[in-house]
Amino acid sequence: MRFFLKVAGILIAVIALGLLAAWLKYRGPDIPYAVLEKKYGSEASHFVDLPNGVRLHYRDEGNAAGPLLVLLHGYGDAFTSWEGWVAVLRDRYRLISIDFPGHGLTRAPQGYRLDGDELADLVDVFAARRELPPFALAGNSMGGGVAWRFAVRHPQRLKALILVDAAGFAPEAPPKEMPLAFKILQYPIGRQILARIDNAPLIDQGLKADVYDKTLITPALVARWAEFQRAPGHRDILMSVNLGSQAAATTAVIAQITAPTLVLHGQSDVLIELRSSQRMAAAIPNARLIVYPNVGHLPQIEIPQRSAEDVASFLKEI
Repeated sequence: MRFFLKVAGILIAVIALGLLAAWLKYRGPDIPYAVLEKKYGSEASHFVDLPNGVRLHYRDEGNAAGPLLVLLHGYGDAFTSWEGWVAVLRDRYRLISIDFPGHGLTRAPQGYRLDGDELADLVDVFAARRELPPFALAGNSMGGGVAWRFAVRHPQRLKALILVDAAGFAPEAPPKEMPLAFKILQYPIGRQILARIDNAPLIDQGLKADVYDKTLITPALVARWAEFQRAPGHRDILMSVNLGSQAAATTAVIAQITAPTLVLHGQSDVLIELRSSQRMAAAIPNARLIVYPNVGHLPQIEIPQRSAEDVASFLKEI
């Protein structure tokens, strides 16, 4: 009996040491905003204080006299998602890329929860504060879900809508491949763990699942995502998301959109099925759909030149 107790004690000690080693390896303390702003901010970076306690960061760049295009990133991403489009379009358009609460360099109060309708209203408040003229609005993934909600709730502000692999209709079949981070998010204890560790390994796995060409997911890109998520309070906000609510579109609601609409979708997207974008394009009057073969969930990163030029051609015609 003593022998078995001794062996059990050794096993417990080994397990405890293993857990301690894992914690020391993956623990992710917050990175101060001042450090992140110094590293990722630029002359194009601006901040605006909104009534709900959000200090919103945005980039305003490009041709100040050109038509305005506002850009909304996806879950876990940041304004940097649109750098490829900015490089292509900056001579022709004024480009504003927004960081949602819990993302990039935007600060939000403790307890802030990600909600599609509230984020759409946040964009409206931002537009009012900055006295923006009517603009075209583009959104990817979660940002696409916010964009179509904005089109429904605040149509007077829009000149055009661009949905890029947008969160929309509930999937007709389970995703072929779900990133491990999203699987962990389904469990409360999993959210608690993700809110305390450096999620770089999970980000790497998730982004490589998102895209067709895995070589696009460089260590620098993963590190940037991970560092933004370690801004104070960001991980708690990210853990507040209700993944089911992201796919809340109905044909009746989507059909209310009146803005000229372009729908872009990567055919190899394993996160949001092509059928969702097809239904979106069918429900919105006179919407146009472009499907990209051998492209995944992030066309603005995977094929920035081609997707940006498609947007420019669309905007030129309306």
